[in-house]
Amino acid sequence: MSLFNLSGKVALVTGGNGGIGLGMAQGLANAGAAILVAGRNDEKNAAAVATLVESGSDAAAATADVTDETAVAAMVEAALSRWGRLNILVNNAGINIRKEPQELSLDEWRSVLDTNLTSAFLCSQAVYPYMAANGGGKIINIGSMMSIFGAAFAPAYASSKGGIVQLTKATATAWAKHNIQVNAVLPGWIDTDLTRRGRREVEGLHERALARTPAGRWGEPADMAGIAVFLSGPASDFVTGAAIPVDGGFSVQG
Repeated sequence: MSLFNLSGKVALVTGGNGGIGLGMAQGLANAGAAILVAGRNDEKNAAAVATLVESGSDAAAATADVTDETAVAAMVEAALSRWGRLNILVNNAGINIRKEPQELSLDEWRSVLDTNLTSAFLCSQAVYPYMAANGGGKIINIGSMMSIFGAAFAPAYASSKGGIVQLTKATATAWAKHNIQVNAVLPGWIDTDLTRRGRREVEGLHERALARTPAGRWGEPADMAGIAVFLSGPASDFVTGAAIPVDGGFSVQG
């Protein structure tokens, strides 16, 4: 099991205070990593840290707007100041505005792209010098099945998640020489606050998602823990630039 042992590692998880981010953070913590949860909501940050600490993990929170370069630098420095190292970055922060393309304003478009894609670029740039100087690291970018498929109600979201896959490939190629592995995870329909809101806003979404998913259920945040541990540990040292669906078989339906 040493291939999946993260003892002594430090992970920064953006948007780690709920949903997929917290599911991944819990998986990483259970494998031995210390966790810095980053998010804009102090109350949710504190609750996430309390959950991790109660399970015996070393965890802390950083309040940060990951679309702001200065805030991102301060967030990374917070991890380095507390633990003296930073081995794993999970770029999970994300939002969605569900409108058809003709209804989406430029400000809404920019808000989604900045939160979902530009933040991953900024955070990856910020951790790169430390990882390159210290023998390598792991970066996990959170895409979506909409990195593959289109949806009338998510033009900005799908564009940002398609961009995540290309950012993953570019950084994986550029940084392999520094032993930095960069991969993307493409979640399917996971039961989170974000998707519950989607089910309220898009009629019939729940039924259509279940009908297309061979596993016959919605995913849970805990379903993201295993892939996070795999992509953060020695087991994935020769895996880079990949985009791995975790979707109960949704994407294999064509």
